[in-house]
Amino acid sequence: MTEPILSLRGLVTEFRTADGVVHAVDHVSYDIYPGETLGVVGESGSGKSVTVMSILGLIPSPPGRIAGGEVRLAGLRIDKLPYDEMRKIRGREIGAIFQDPLTSLNPLYTVGQQLVETITTHLSMSSAKARTRAIELLASTGIPAPDRRIDHYPHQFSGGMRQRVVIALALAAEPKLLIADEPTTALDVSIQAQIISLLKKLCREHGTAVMLVTHDMGVIAETADRVAVMYAGRIAEIGPVSDVIHRPQHPYTVGLMGSIPTFGHEKERLTQIDGSMPRLTAIPTGCAFHPRCVHAFDRCSRERPGLLPAGTSMAACWLHDVTGGRAAA
Repeated sequence: MTEPILSLRGLVTEFRTADGVVHAVDHVSYDIYPGETLGVVGESGSGKSVTVMSILGLIPSPPGRIAGGEVRLAGLRIDKLPYDEMRKIRGREIGAIFQDPLTSLNPLYTVGQQLVETITTHLSMSSAKARTRAIELLASTGIPAPDRRIDHYPHQFSGGMRQRVVIALALAAEPKLLIADEPTTALDVSIQAQIISLLKKLCREHGTAVMLVTHDMGVIAETADRVAVMYAGRIAEIGPVSDVIHRPQHPYTVGLMGSIPTFGHEKERLTQIDGSMPRLTAIPTGCAFHPRCVHAFDRCSRERPGLLPAGTSMAACWLHDVTGGRAAA
């Protein structure tokens, strides 16, 4: 099998607060392979963005730190690298796209200056060749008249066009991994569709591994090959996107899928998950979801389930324990 571009093994990221230690990411493990898009979905506070910051080496310390596990990029362990070495990897080996493109672009410089600086910093290329490559990148991300627009400032672009510039920046040094954290949230639906199509095209043509973080299952369904569902800092379910959407195996995922309206299917009432996600300073023992789960039994409150085979997916639920399940309690 091809070596994964990104490999997380038992990743634990914690923050020290006045209320105690918060495990924002709690023993998370998964791989992403070349040319594959892994969608990471979950409610606000589920640990999606903290996972991203952990991979990028951007956890503020103090109060945060990676307390356990490891992060590997193409086999190289990167979670223990010094700041200067990790800074070289960001941009060169890992490209990042964030929700608000304005936070990724310097308003005082033209997009061309920013692209050329990124290219010459990470690649052995003259300024003239870097400018030519920058124009090609703008063209490949669907920006019209790139040879003219390259000299414009960020405020001269619409929100959707700014996001395209950010994608061009993220791809400038030909990274192995592209991390997109809520890349379409601030955009209207038609622009969202264009950005999704662009990400799929780039992944297909360049063999880049993509980690797509979002709360929008529609975006995941259109873009991802596999999906990881997070809950309270943990992976609740991971598997092929079609199977997770149409045949969810974890009660939390069942609730998520049931709460999404679908065209052509009339329902008097959408599925509702009672209660709310626990505070990270007060995560229940056993399965973190058990206080909200209609299928919970005694074992759920006592023992934390690991990821268990569940059809074509893996689900952290004792219902899938073939050694006993409910009877094992």
